[in-house]
Amino acid sequence: MSARANFDQNLKELKEMLLKMAHMSELAIKEAMIALLNQDMDKAKKVIDGDNEIDDLDYEINNKALLLIARESPVATDLRKISVALKVSSEVERLADIAVNIAKSALHIGNEEHFKEIIDIPKMMEMALEMLSESITAYYSDDIELAKKCAKKDDEVDKMFGDLVHELLSYIPQNPNSTNQIIQLAFICRYIERIADHSTNIAENVLYLVTGKRVNLNA
Repeated sequence: MSARANFDQNLKELKEMLLKMAHMSELAIKEAMIALLNQDMDKAKKVIDGDNEIDDLDYEINNKALLLIARESPVATDLRKISVALKVSSEVERLADIAVNIAKSALHIGNEEHFKEIIDIPKMMEMALEMLSESITAYYSDDIELAKKCAKKDDEVDKMFGDLVHELLSYIPQNPNSTNQIIQLAFICRYIERIADHSTNIAENVLYLVTGKRVNLNA
């Protein structure tokens, strides 16, 4: 195998590892949300315990990327590909941390009866996860149009976040015994909003990867 072919193979493996890590993080987020809605404490604990596996994969990705830089001394486009892989890995690792935070909030609420049916939070999560899926697909396929499409949804998630937190906090005076639960649900809304932010960051890195230009898609 030529040096070029070997380098390209390593880049492909790096992308595959990132895709695996993204799928693991996405699954952890979904499982954490199910744990919240079903008040499944065992599932919440499994999400928390599973974070180490994602951290290990992040470590492997970083090592592989840094070894490629050290051994191949890449420049221009090749260096950009490795740099973006490191940035995307960091964003995905933070997404896994968000899954843990949601699971911890589910544990804080515990088996306390929900003061009202949780309907809007899953809707917000659905949009955030759609953004995550689009951003990862855009990264894997170098699709800048899909990256832009993903980022356009961030404002909508932000609005849902603001509306939901305002609504949740308004319930406290009438439901003082549910204050802890309401605060935890507000935290979860914030975590979901961060999923959208990290997805937008990944989308911005896709544009940089393909065009070589830094673009703020939140502008």
